[in-house]
Amino acid sequence: MRLAKVVGNVVSTIKDKGYYGYKLMLVEYFDPVTKKPIPPRMIAFDCADAGVGDIVVVNTDGGAGNMLLDDDFVIVDLTIAGVVDHYDLKQ
Repeated sequence: MRLAKVVGNVVSTIKDKGYYGYKLMLVEYFDPVTKKPIPPRMIAFDCADAGVGDIVVVNTDGGAGNMLLDDDFVIVDLTIAGVVDHYDLKQ
C-alpha cells in the first residue's frame, strides 16, 4: 500500500461491461515528507468514496483489489482502500 493524492475523476462513456458501476479516480503518489508529487498519475478504482484533494491509501495488489471490490472477475491494478485523515512521520 502507498499514500497518494486524488487529483481528478475519470469519466468514460464507453467501457467494458465488467467495469460498469465502478468509480475511477486519477491518483498521484507523493513523497510523504516533502509532499512533492511522484509521477506518473494513474487510474485507481475507488472503494472508499474518495474525492479530489483527498489523501488516500492505494492498494497495489490486484488480488486484494478483487477482495475490496467483492468481484472475482474484474481486472484491477490499483484500488483506493481508504481516505487518510492524518499521518505523522517520526524522524
